[in-house]
Amino acid sequence: MSLTLSATLSLVPIEIRKDKKRFIIEDKTSGEFFEMPEICVDAISLMNQGEQLGNIELLLKEKYPYEDVNLLEFAEQLIDLQLLDSIDGVKIDKQEIQREQLGFLWISPKIGKFFFNKFTYFLYGAIFILNILLFIVNPSLFPHHEDIFVFDLMVVNVLFWMFFTFLFVLIHEFGHVLAMRAHNLPTKLEIGHRMFFVVFETDMSSVWKLPSKDRNVLFLAGLSFDSLILFVALILQLIFQSEQGIILGLMNLAVFDVVLRIIYQCCFYMKTDLYFVFENVSGCYNLMEMAQQTIRKKLPFLNSHAREEVVFSEERNTVFTFSVFYFLGVVITIALYIIYFIPEVIHAGKQLLPGFGMAPTSLAFWDAVLFTLQVSIFLLLLLYSYRKKYRRGI
Repeated sequence: MSLTLSATLSLVPIEIRKDKKRFIIEDKTSGEFFEMPEICVDAISLMNQGEQLGNIELLLKEKYPYEDVNLLEFAEQLIDLQLLDSIDGVKIDKQEIQREQLGFLWISPKIGKFFFNKFTYFLYGAIFILNILLFIVNPSLFPHHEDIFVFDLMVVNVLFWMFFTFLFVLIHEFGHVLAMRAHNLPTKLEIGHRMFFVVFETDMSSVWKLPSKDRNVLFLAGLSFDSLILFVALILQLIFQSEQGIILGLMNLAVFDVVLRIIYQCCFYMKTDLYFVFENVSGCYNLMEMAQQTIRKKLPFLNSHAREEVVFSEERNTVFTFSVFYFLGVVITIALYIIYFIPEVIHAGKQLLPGFGMAPTSLAFWDAVLFTLQVSIFLLLLLYSYRKKYRRGI
C-alpha cells in the first residue's frame, strides 16, 4: 500500500501525555510507550481529524518554519512503530504482537503505600545519610575483598554469597514492585543481566503512565531497601565487632554485597536505577544512545553503523554531562575489578587448584569440584539471559 500526500490516516487507540520537554505516546493495544516532540503530536491530532497528509504538511510548515517537515517520512515511521491502523480507510496488515501480562495485582496499593509514603521517603533518605556517616566515623566498616571468605571451605563461602546476593537482590526488586503497587501499577520480575552479572529485573514500563515528578520514587525504591539492609548490617557489625565470630563474618559479607551493588548503581552505562533517575530529571529519554553516539564521534576507532540519534541544541549540555558520567562508570567498573574481584579470583584459585590433584576422598577435592559446579550454574544463567535478550532482538 503506497503512501501519498492525498492519503488520510487513522491511528490505533493511543493516549498522549505531556512530559517535561516532549510528549509520551502510549499504544493502548500493545502497551508500548514512545516519546515524540510537539510537532509530531500536532501531526497526529490533524490525522485524527481526517486531514490529508499534504494539508497537514502545509499547516505544520507554517506553524514550525524552522523544522524539516516531511509527512510521508513520519507516516512511514508510524507504520514501523505499528501505530497506524488504516490508510484511506483500508486496514494495514500488522504482525500480531502478544502483549505480555504484568502481575503482582494481588499486592494491595495500601501495602505499597505503607512502604512508600512521605514519611518513609524522609526515613530512607535519613538512613542513607547515616550509612555514609558510619563509614566516615569508622572506615574499617568499609568492605574488603577478604570479606567473602567467611569459612575455610570455598564452596560454603560461595553458597552464602550466592544466598545473600539472591536474597538482597530480591528485596531490592521488591522495593520496585511495592513502589509500583503504591501507584496501582502492574509489574513482573524476570531474569536479566548487566554485563557479566546475572540480575533480577522489575518490569517498570508502566511507569510512563505517571507524571515525571512521581517516577523517581519508583526508580529509587530498590536503593531505599538496599540502604535499610546496609544500615542493619552496619549496626550488627558494630555490635559484634569485638567477638570475631560467624555473625560478624556474615555481616561483613552482607555489607560487602550491598555496598558493591550500590556502587554499581553509579555505572550508568549499564542502565542502572540511577541512570533512569538522571534520564527522568533531565527529560532526555535516549541519553544512553546519544551519549554513545557522542563518544563514538570523539573516538573515531569506535565508529559503528548504529542508527544516528537526533540531538537537539537544548540537549547537548545534558548529553555531554551524561557522557562524562558514562565514562566514569566504566572507570568505576575497572577499579572494582582491580580492587575486589581480581584479588578474590586469585585467592580462590590458590586455595582450590591444589584440590583437583588430590584424591576424590579428600574434602579439598570436592570443594574444588563443587565450586566449579557453582560457577558453571552462574555461567548457564548468564548465557540464558543473553540468549533471551538476543532472541527478542533487543
